[in-house]
Amino acid sequence: MIVGKADDPGNPLHVDGVIETCWTAVNICLKLIGIMALFMGFMSIAERAGGIRVLSRIIGPFFSKLFPDVPKGHPATGHMVMNFSANLLGLDNAATPFGLKAMESLQELNPNKERASNAQIMFLCLHASGLTLIPVSIIAIRASLNAANPTEIFIPCMIATFVATIAAMLIVSFKQKINVLAPAILLWVLGLSSVIALLVLYLTSLSTEGLQSFSGILSNGLLLFIFFIIVLGAVYKKIDVFDAFVDGAKGGFDTAIRIIPYLVGMLIAISLLRTSGTFDVVINGMKQVCLFFHVDSRFIDGIPTALIRPLSGGGARGMMIDTMTTHGPDSFAGRLSSILQGSSDTTFYVIAVYFGAVNVKDTRYAIGAMLLADLVGVITAISLAYLFFG
Repeated sequence: MIVGKADDPGNPLHVDGVIETCWTAVNICLKLIGIMALFMGFMSIAERAGGIRVLSRIIGPFFSKLFPDVPKGHPATGHMVMNFSANLLGLDNAATPFGLKAMESLQELNPNKERASNAQIMFLCLHASGLTLIPVSIIAIRASLNAANPTEIFIPCMIATFVATIAAMLIVSFKQKINVLAPAILLWVLGLSSVIALLVLYLTSLSTEGLQSFSGILSNGLLLFIFFIIVLGAVYKKIDVFDAFVDGAKGGFDTAIRIIPYLVGMLIAISLLRTSGTFDVVINGMKQVCLFFHVDSRFIDGIPTALIRPLSGGGARGMMIDTMTTHGPDSFAGRLSSILQGSSDTTFYVIAVYFGAVNVKDTRYAIGAMLLADLVGVITAISLAYLFFG
């Protein structure tokens, strides 16, 4: 639990102890510095050129209903859109800098700097619901484990993560007394649903190689297009591109260093939960309950992925691989763990990093709302696994 290393042959759990986990947390933050500098630099260029304001006006009618405390045309709207877009395309490295920038913009509007605002809670709950269009990494892992049809979990993942996102929006809207039946909200939700449905229909016709190729081209191509448009707009507005980039990039280092204490504390808690055997106790207890009530307990073998997912993305990925290795990628548990991995995000990581970056101590009901949305995603994932794979 203290000095264990995951790659030590004598470690039966293959999990890092507390000391090694501390190094892991710092390494994560160090690697984040360069990525933060890159994207915050481009965000600075976009802000000076007025691109963020344009994006805010386009999405304004929808966001003005979900985020009534954010003034129309405020840069925070553009930052949130960039974060959601990156998440949708599975660009985790891009989503984090955009999300942190959004939190900093929302913090400027926050009257109580140590207490989470309504807008910050809504943003993080939507972010933590993990809406992702194409679960490429999951499909790639399934292919590497010789699954008969690696892409078969694509539609269940898409449905589960979409349901979790809608649940997060409804939960927070109910708490904040936001009218989700407003025409602007309904039109955007229905429009997004239609686009996703059409894309799903197209992607299901592709092979595994075709899906991975299309995803890579779409994700990376769009990212390059955004960079190009930002620079082109800055040149048109006669902005000093390099100076604007450097000014924004400086904040990347400060932000990455600032989140180290929060990340260390969160990862140590995860390590202790895993090495202490707490998860094993929970799983065995759930199986006994299912046996007592004569309920099919096949789904229990996939549940560890769902339990770790809110705590650690890497840990959940490792648990998913372990489940597929133990039971087989085409087993019910293997398929379910894949769907669970793609149906939500790392809730406690999001809480630690994003609130830590702006020094918010009172998160109010954010954790409860996120975990409730996660629960909806888990229940949906289990239901879809039985529906699609019996």
